[in-house]
Amino acid sequence: MTLKEAYNYGVYFLSCNGIDEADFKSLCLVCHLAGIKNSQFPQHQQDDVIMKKFADLLWRVKIGEPLQYVIGKWDFYESTFFVGKGVLIPRPETEELVDYAIRYIQTLSAPVIFDLCAGSGCIGLSIAKACPDSIVYLIEKSPDAVFYLMKNAQGIQNAKVICGDIADDFDLPCADVIISNPPYIKSADIPNLQKEVLEEPVMALDGGKDGLDFYRIINDNWSVKLKNSGRLFLEIGESQGNDIHSVLTEFKNIEVIKDMYNNERMVVAQKKD
Repeated sequence: MTLKEAYNYGVYFLSCNGIDEADFKSLCLVCHLAGIKNSQFPQHQQDDVIMKKFADLLWRVKIGEPLQYVIGKWDFYESTFFVGKGVLIPRPETEELVDYAIRYIQTLSAPVIFDLCAGSGCIGLSIAKACPDSIVYLIEKSPDAVFYLMKNAQGIQNAKVICGDIADDFDLPCADVIISNPPYIKSADIPNLQKEVLEEPVMALDGGKDGLDFYRIINDNWSVKLKNSGRLFLEIGESQGNDIHSVLTEFKNIEVIKDMYNNERMVVAQKKD
């Protein structure tokens, strides 16, 4: 079977099984199997593909496994990150947070960065690559996520991986910047999430009763680890823009920024003097 025939079959199969974005997901799967980028598909449509392998991938998507887990990696910012069961999938909204942070960090000299709840490392490692004179400490408590974090961090000399809970204390130098995409979904809302999202680790989603538990930890435990006038960059839930002001009591100049979908998604704040 050719790549084009496999792609067409994949679109048909996924559509018939009620899978959204069937054309995009089929394209990602055939290109993954062929070892090419999606953009290279037009030049490789007549290449052969082993249908049994493709069918196995289609079935995994059909039963609800996230596309990113099936492929085993996903593009984020300017890199590709290994992902799999047990780690949060990188999302485009988070790229915007990274871009905001990098533009600020590049104005600093030899900065120290903390990436809290680092997951796959997509945030902190993207910063480490873009800002080679920085030192980025990536803190993550899930052993499953740390597996991918360590794998993604290989060869990045200015990235330091720490397996630990951000509720604990760490002997680290004071930071110029703290950045985090912590769990922020209300516990009661977890069961109502999309099927694919529920395949991701609950630990990376559940932000407690009001979704703000981890922001409180960052405010109470980590503000003291920021240098005077240090900056905080956070991703938040789209309904948390107002509440975050009352949580970040150790910060000033709190700015809530909308993402590409016009949802309140990012917070930038400055430590109080």
